Amino acid sequence: MKIKRNDTIKVLAGKDRGKTGKVLRVFPEQEKIVVEGVNVLAKHVRPRKKGEQGQKVYFPARMAISNIMLVCPSCAKPTRVGYQVSHNEGGRTHKERTCKKCKTAFA
Repeated sequence: MKIKRNDTIKVLAGKDRGKTGKVLRVFPEQEKIVVEGVNVLAKHVRPRKKGEQGQKVYFPARMAISNIMLVCPSCAKPTRVGYQVSHNEGGRTHKERTCKKCKTAFA
């Protein structure tokens, strides 16, 4: 997956279109992510003990990876992700993510 935890993303579609947030969790097998403050749902929790109050618990739900775009940390614009392969001294290759607009590598 091109999106990793702690990346900043922008929502392209849905009820939260235009919002930005930090990625909390990634589910690669389902191609879904959880973003802080985006796609927040309410869950009603029943009282368990006598005299306890029921309440609403708000939590960010999963959303499809196709509805978001990664925000480049250097140019601060939503961008597609490319890859750059570099070679180390030991002959090993290292693949890093790059911004398609400004060509800089992501941290």
